[in-house]
Amino acid sequence: MKSHYSSSTHHQVRTVGVEEELLLVDAETGAPRSVASEVLRVARRHGDTEVAAGEAGGSVGPELQEQQVETDTPAEEYLGILEQDLRRWRDKARAAASEAGALILASGTTPLPVWPQTFDDERYAAMAERFGLTASEQLTCGCHVHVSVESDDEAVGALDRIRAWLPVLLAVSANSPFWQGGDSGYASYRSQVMTRWPTNGPTEIFGSGQAYVDHLRLLVDTGVPLDEGMAYFDARPSRNYPTLEIRVADVCLDPRDAVLVAALARALVETGAREWAEGRPPDPVPVAVLRLAMWQAGRHGITGDLIDPRCHRPRPAREVVELLLEHIGPALRDTGDLARAEKGIGRIFTGGTGSTTQRRIHDEEGRLDRAVVRLAELT
Repeated sequence: MKSHYSSSTHHQVRTVGVEEELLLVDAETGAPRSVASEVLRVARRHGDTEVAAGEAGGSVGPELQEQQVETDTPAEEYLGILEQDLRRWRDKARAAASEAGALILASGTTPLPVWPQTFDDERYAAMAERFGLTASEQLTCGCHVHVSVESDDEAVGALDRIRAWLPVLLAVSANSPFWQGGDSGYASYRSQVMTRWPTNGPTEIFGSGQAYVDHLRLLVDTGVPLDEGMAYFDARPSRNYPTLEIRVADVCLDPRDAVLVAALARALVETGAREWAEGRPPDPVPVAVLRLAMWQAGRHGITGDLIDPRCHRPRPAREVVELLLEHIGPALRDTGDLARAEKGIGRIFTGGTGSTTQRRIHDEEGRLDRAVVRLAELT
């Protein structure tokens, strides 16, 4: 983990940026298309692939498989601007994909069967070689939120204190009910597929930036992960930016849901950082319990019980989401985001998450291929 902090960069409001992984699907059949290289060539021609050195965000780039691309936004203080950025970069990805005869689809997994094709890249090839079927079947799309932090210690201090709340972000973003042509029974099957990686999941309590660095070094020294970039934790201090990266959410069908996730993530980091600064100890909940909470969130989304982050017992999803809003309420109020967050939560409990929409459209169409084309149009 590089350090790139200076005390002169203090902001009253933490900036937030979002990375979205998007599927490339056929405009007629909805089947995944291996056209990322082509899409990126088009994007490069439009000047949409380059980011100035040291700057965060504003590009379309490659991902592990040829059937997906990744967009990222610049770091913003205001969520209204972040939403414009998200829509703009989806639009750029859509325009580039359409020149390659494809649509973009914001779904955590592809509903239709697929045999992924690894993007032509040395590191990705090494991953495919080492991890076999885990890597070659891995076609999932997440929404990663980067929240600015002041130091490595603050990043880890916040990380230690937000662990138990992260499953709630998965629940509200759940958008991957289908896998290989069938209904998985999960609101987020992406969250299940991710657990195949040996470095995925919740982290223990570290206590300091140095302890986190030592932990990462220990993992890489086992020779199992290729490098530090394979630390696919639920949240992690970024290697490239002065941010804490929250990685649990599915890519959201509706950009407004992605902005909601960003609002909740930023307020969580701010709340965790305040608790750390005040010397309040983190909840020593075991990693095994956090895994169960994440499983529960992925299984039901917001349609059943979630695990209460305070007592670690099942509780109706609505009540757990209300608990989260109460927990991060002061931080949301300070950034002027409370009304937006409450409205977003209300919208999700009224209309459902992306997984609800995917199942509804599948029921209406009666066929997955037609449903996928409709979902891509919604994206």
